[in-house]
Amino acid sequence: MNGSERILSRIRTDCDESVRKIETHAQHEHDRIIADAQHRADTQAAAVAEKTAQKRAQLETSSQSRAQLARRNALLKQRRKEIDTTVEELEAYLLGLGDNEYFEAIYRLAAKLRGKSGELFLSKKDLKRLPENFTKRMAAAGVDASVSQTPADITGGFILKCGDVEENMEFAAIISAGRDEIEDLINRELFAR
Repeated sequence: MNGSERILSRIRTDCDESVRKIETHAQHEHDRIIADAQHRADTQAAAVAEKTAQKRAQLETSSQSRAQLARRNALLKQRRKEIDTTVEELEAYLLGLGDNEYFEAIYRLAAKLRGKSGELFLSKKDLKRLPENFTKRMAAAGVDASVSQTPADITGGFILKCGDVEENMEFAAIISAGRDEIEDLINRELFAR
């Protein structure tokens, strides 16, 4: 081998060595970049998975709350419907009583106003069917009142006017007051949970 061939051989050897070093360094750099990218991908995937789990838990909680609210609203609607039906039936029952039973109910209502006196207002229908001993029976129940011949705009029951104060003993008003109490009890029961 002559001198120039040795130089060329040496250059090739050095060049091959440099290429191997560069390839080795490039492979190490490639492996490092891949490992770093994998680590970042795993970290981001874990963060996304955690956020997804939190979001899922929030959605489940929200869905359960909406379902409970829908259930309560459905129960409340059904109970109100039942109350409406009961109120209508109760008022129809009271208004449909025979004369004797009807006025016995009036006397029982009057007993709640024991000691009061004034002017008594009845419906047009009740004024027409008033028993002869009505005033005496009202007095026996504890209400000293004269019966007005002007009919009240009510369907059943009576209104006792004591000066400027009116005691509303109309069936619809009494039932309505009871209905409000029942609805309050239902609302407390449903929404206390």
